[in-house]
Amino acid sequence: MEAYFGCLRCVNRRVRLLTSDGIWHEGTIVKVDRNHVHLRRDEIRGVRTSGFGFGGFGFGDEILTLSLFTLLAIALI
Repeated sequence: MEAYFGCLRCVNRRVRLLTSDGIWHEGTIVKVDRNHVHLRRDEIRGVRTSGFGFGGFGFGDEILTLSLFTLLAIALI
C-alpha cells in the first residue's frame, strides 16, 4: 500500500521509478490503480509492443504499465 499512496501523490508529475529487477524508468505518472502504475515515457527506448496504449493521450505516446509490487523507489525529477 505504501507504493500505491506514494504513486498517487505523484500523479501528473515527472518521476524516476526503480523496480526490483534494478531498472530505472523515467516519465510522468498518468494513472495509478491498486495493482499498477501507468507511466508515460519521456523517450522511447528498447523493444516496443504493438497496440494503442490507453485512451486520451496523443499519438505516439508510450504508456508503460508497472506492477506496484515491483517498485522499490520513487524519485521526483
